[in-house]
Amino acid sequence: MFQNIGIPGLVVILIIALVIFGPKKLPEIGRAFGRTLTEFKGAISDEDKQEEKKHELSTAEKKMLDKQ
Repeated sequence: MFQNIGIPGLVVILIIALVIFGPKKLPEIGRAFGRTLTEFKGAISDEDKQEEKKHELSTAEKKMLDKQ
């Protein structure tokens, strides 16, 4: 989706954001966006770890059943 924006597109988006929100609000918005991305990445990482544990447990259970 965002693969074809390029540098000129980003500059236009930043100028529009600057006009809409002003120079005082823009850093606050940037920080909030950064925190949101960090939380999102953390949640995704946690889900991946849980899925990995489930997979490891199911693999161990299968091995135990195969031995019986």
